[in-house]
Amino acid sequence: MTTAPPSVPAVNLENCDREPIHVPGAIQPHGALLAFDASMRVCHASANAAQLLGASAPVLGQALAAAHFEGLAAVHALIRDVAALPATDTEVALQSDEVALNGQRFDLVVHRSGPLLVTELEQRPAGDDDVAAFALRAHRAMDRLKRQSQVDALLALAVRVMRELAGFDRVMAYRFRDDDSGEVVAEDRHEALEPFAGRRYPASDIPAQARRLYLLNTLRLIADVHAQPVPVLGADLQAGALDMSHGVLRSVSPIHIEYLRNMGVGASMSISIVINGRLWGMLACHHRSARRVPYAVRMACDVLAQVLAANVQTLLAREQAEWAEEGAQLRSRLVQGMLHAENTVGGLAALAEPLTKAFNCEAMLLAEEARLFVHGSLPHGQAQALLQWVQAQPMAGSELLAVQDLPHRAPALEAAGAGWCGLLALRLGDAGGWLVLLRREQVETIRWGGKPEKQYTVGPLGPRLTPRGSFDVWLQEVRGTSLPWTEAQRELGRQLLADLSRASAAQMAELNRARTQLLAMLGHDLRDPLQSIAMAAKVLERSEGEDGRSAAGARLGQRIQSSSSRMARLIGQVLDASRLQTGLGLQLQTAEVDLALLLEDLLDEARVAYPGLNLITEVPATLPALADADRVAQLFSNLISNARHHGAPGEAVIVQLSLQGEDVSFEVSNSAPPIPDELLPHLFSAFKRQTQPGSRNRSGLGLGLHIAQAIAQSHGGTLDYTYAEPYVVFSARFPVRPQA
Repeated sequence: MTTAPPSVPAVNLENCDREPIHVPGAIQPHGALLAFDASMRVCHASANAAQLLGASAPVLGQALAAAHFEGLAAVHALIRDVAALPATDTEVALQSDEVALNGQRFDLVVHRSGPLLVTELEQRPAGDDDVAAFALRAHRAMDRLKRQSQVDALLALAVRVMRELAGFDRVMAYRFRDDDSGEVVAEDRHEALEPFAGRRYPASDIPAQARRLYLLNTLRLIADVHAQPVPVLGADLQAGALDMSHGVLRSVSPIHIEYLRNMGVGASMSISIVINGRLWGMLACHHRSARRVPYAVRMACDVLAQVLAANVQTLLAREQAEWAEEGAQLRSRLVQGMLHAENTVGGLAALAEPLTKAFNCEAMLLAEEARLFVHGSLPHGQAQALLQWVQAQPMAGSELLAVQDLPHRAPALEAAGAGWCGLLALRLGDAGGWLVLLRREQVETIRWGGKPEKQYTVGPLGPRLTPRGSFDVWLQEVRGTSLPWTEAQRELGRQLLADLSRASAAQMAELNRARTQLLAMLGHDLRDPLQSIAMAAKVLERSEGEDGRSAAGARLGQRIQSSSSRMARLIGQVLDASRLQTGLGLQLQTAEVDLALLLEDLLDEARVAYPGLNLITEVPATLPALADADRVAQLFSNLISNARHHGAPGEAVIVQLSLQGEDVSFEVSNSAPPIPDELLPHLFSAFKRQTQPGSRNRSGLGLGLHIAQAIAQSHGGTLDYTYAEPYVVFSARFPVRPQA
């Protein structure tokens, strides 16, 4: 087994994916390289420099002198011009000229590589003198490219034009996919060659470091895959390896050379298609034998590729603009529908057809609270199971979940087994609503250019990854996936969520205005009639007489009095809840009050109103405090009423008032099962649903505990729930003397 020369880094199994191809330590043999340091001393030189350039070329360690390079003014002027340019890491300017040296014609290319000045002289092939004719053909080609209106047609024309200009046996347009694999989407070739169009190649064929160089140096020529590289020598150990990222003569990775040989390629040229700073695709040129393309021709091809990239970007931007316009129209219809719909599900369901069309999917489900709407051939049971799976997924702060391989993610789901593979779920705010879009399985047959997995073997450089030896078509059938959700579709989903949020906010504002008007009516227009009804009821209740009609009138008066009092309490609770929800808080008028006396009066009223109520009380003789007497009475009444409604029939309600240090402690206990855990987060919420089984307060609004907590908090205290078997206990605690 032969070993690589010391100047060429070994490529083994451990480091092949990190191969430093930008510092290969060698160049291709059809040219020579010299690198100068800041003092214009030669610090790097290719081993063939003297042979190729003649005796006038400077040697390692020698400073550049006027007699070097046969004293050619063009060479010295170009080196001086590039040396005067500022050294930057972001932009490298290559300057070129044509010179005759040592009886040969060269393309002279000079550029900076950090602090060094790299001078490359590339031999011009014979018979390439008709530059004017080439320039005319290139100009015509650019004009033809600009007239294309579709990306596919543009790429098909580009490969034909590039083959005409550069003369290669095969030119392919290679487009990268989201997973960095690439596909040959257009091809122009010699009739004797096997077609490669439609074949795909894995991302590993172009490692990350190669992609970086394709962005830095957009055109790369490998003139002869069978040529032996020429080492680049350094003047001393301090010179280090020369960075050839921008070089035109940089030698080639042994793995890539083997790859090309396996394909039957004798020479290649690649031109990058860069869009928005990203490697979007490439033009790959192959020749069955060695081929040297003059530097000027290559630069014209590079300009042609830049025109191609600009046109591709314009066409993609046009497609994106059309998509954005359609999305904007859909969003406008969505907002209009939401503003006139009673709920989110109703508003979105009316647009199910355009929504599924915009997202290129076959089914959609909507869920909010107890409502579930399904559009498409998805059974209701599968929709419910899908929704439960979506709700269980971690969202990591995102409002959007995109999946294209649902059978692999959730193999137990019946919907996944039924062929639903793509899922785009949008979480509709904090109310637990969901919009889920679904795609069916897209069975894809991939035509790989050879089996994509690389093989471990022993090659000329020792154990390493060896590129594929066969490029026959290898078919792979991919199942269990859908078409991927594009970034444009995800962005439309995010925009829809933002629109829904704004529409919901507008609806909420309208509801708040309506609520304000309703509360004004409750507070003003209803209280006066209720007061009149209550006074009339008292007159009926006090009516005297022995006949049955008077006795019936008294009973009717009692019922009217009871009902009007309950309506007045409900109105008061609604007004209090409204103040709390709008951030106004409860107005307090604090004064000295004896809480023990206040509580005793309330307990007497409860005993009279509910003769069967069993009250066990622990109340001190006196408990003076600084508080709002009406609000504290409301807190006491709400907790006692809550215990009476929810306690077990016939069981006592225990009421305890005491002084604990500097705090008032008020506890109400009633016999009942513990409150279910799922209700605890909303226990003190306003207008909560009545979900406790067997409740005897079905006509309540669910405001009592909400207002009681607010009263305790407004006095600087708390209201808490605990369970001490067999009692449900609500405990209010607040300072005797609240701090200002």
